[in-house]
Amino acid sequence: MRTVNPEQHARKRAKILAAAAGEFATNGVDGTSTAGICRRAGIGSGTLFHYFDSKRAIFHALFSDDVARNAEICARALDTTPASAGLDLLVEHFAADLANPLTPGLAAAAVLQANRDVEFARLLIADAERTHHTLSTLLTRMADEGHQLALPARRAARWIQQLIDTSYLMSDGPEFDPAVQYRELRQVIAWLTGRDQRSTRPGE
Repeated sequence: MRTVNPEQHARKRAKILAAAAGEFATNGVDGTSTAGICRRAGIGSGTLFHYFDSKRAIFHALFSDDVARNAEICARALDTTPASAGLDLLVEHFAADLANPLTPGLAAAAVLQANRDVEFARLLIADAERTHHTLSTLLTRMADEGHQLALPARRAARWIQQLIDTSYLMSDGPEFDPAVQYRELRQVIAWLTGRDQRSTRPGE
């Protein structure tokens, strides 16, 4: 009986998903073929379908893995003290891919897929709700620790989410600089969370 090497299996699966990310980012979901993914990954179609039974399954797996990582970071952030350090961990994680050249294409593909794929939309919604809950909890703890939030915790959490999401939507712009965007994002979050004592309004 043939045994499966878990590490080898995980490496090959990751290789397929990395190739798929490149195809989806460049061609979108509709413009991507399983043959194209196979060529990029350097594998045969039999190997591909051993891991995934369809192009849709590959796309779902690509984002499901990301959602699982997000859940892990949310849990770590909630276990971190003080709460401000947990917030830093979370923001750094969610902004980490701003400089990834695949990000604009994958973000556009995800938006399109969510509008026509109920299961995929539910995956993203659940991820967003978990993130909002984590942010709200951390901000509430920060207020309890003495930080003067600019807005109620749940509203401030929603703004932080929107700022991060908007940063990704802007990432394909000709003047987009991920380092500048991240720095400005942190400045606005510092104001929202009462950590910037130098100003009373963003930009001052």
